[in-house]
Amino acid sequence: MQKDIFKTKNYWRNIDKNILASFMLLFLLGIFFSFSSTSFLADERLNKSYYFFFQKHLLYALLSFFLMIFISLLNTNLINKSLFPIFLFFLLLLILVPFIGVEVKGAKRWLNFYIFRFQPIEFIKPFFILAIVQIITSNWIKNLNLAYFASFILLSSIIFLLVIQPDLGQSVLLISTWISLIFVSGVNIFYLSFILALVVFLFFTLLYIAPEKFSYIVTRLTSFMDPAKSGNFQSQSHKATEAIRQGGLKGQGMGEGVLKESVPEAHTDYIIAVVSEEFGSIVSILIITIFLFVAFRIIKKVINFSDNFYKLSLSGLASLLIFQAFIHVGVNANLLPTTGMTLPFLSYGGSSLLSSGIIAGIILNYTSFEEKIT
Repeated sequence: MQKDIFKTKNYWRNIDKNILASFMLLFLLGIFFSFSSTSFLADERLNKSYYFFFQKHLLYALLSFFLMIFISLLNTNLINKSLFPIFLFFLLLLILVPFIGVEVKGAKRWLNFYIFRFQPIEFIKPFFILAIVQIITSNWIKNLNLAYFASFILLSSIIFLLVIQPDLGQSVLLISTWISLIFVSGVNIFYLSFILALVVFLFFTLLYIAPEKFSYIVTRLTSFMDPAKSGNFQSQSHKATEAIRQGGLKGQGMGEGVLKESVPEAHTDYIIAVVSEEFGSIVSILIITIFLFVAFRIIKKVINFSDNFYKLSLSGLASLLIFQAFIHVGVNANLLPTTGMTLPFLSYGGSSLLSSGIIAGIILNYTSFEEKIT
């Protein structure tokens, strides 16, 4: 039975050790930076131990690491057979969020289950990618254009559930990843243009029909375009940008940064700015380089694959990581509107860390074939 569930034979020989080492390094960096970014929040604002959030981050990072290893060991066919049921399960939880979700700072994105709270969209993302790829590459829908349209309907359903939470950042992330995925799959450029035009039309239709419900989108966009009207939204990004500037190349020193004292979500949405302020932009550049290196290794693997499912799945998962990292950095550098986007592997948050572990595990699994699976 164990042989059917796990692929232990030649596991170490086949796994991409460069990608594995990169993921491990990102986890370790996240643990290291967690103490610096959360100690002030725990001690001064919540009157907790300096180690309160650090201990929680360490726990979730370890769980995520072992989850990554566990998924990388699973029989690949077992993952493929389970992905749609898992996707539908988390989609159901996402549907429940508007009804029984917990509202935090005006956004209802979380579900409470007794001792823990989690964000369903974080767990949907990797399985959404795989579900889209399966729709495009399988024989369920013979006409490829219809398959693309079916994937668009699935995307639109999730985006609708995100917008009503509201969650602009995750919406932008999923749309960007979906566009890159179907572009890589070889979609007709005119068909893609039609779908993008449809997305824009639906967006403005929603703003017109229910402006009070989606006014937060307009507020964040206008505050980004006009700093004089930024209010509290974009002011946090301005503070993050100033922290990056103050840190320079070498940084102010561990614990010497002030951003975590002035921005409530510094340990989640602005972690790269905290790192830059205290340890220097050179360290932030190193972190970005690690993400790019992972993407490079995945592309190098994908080139040798003949099966479109694995090609597109790995391309989509790589895009998901890269887009999320660059949205996070873009917001911190005040190049994008404030979205509330975590940095994979490094930001504080159980849902974000566990999601990173799932994505990393699937990537390691799909890139460690002894022979290409068909």
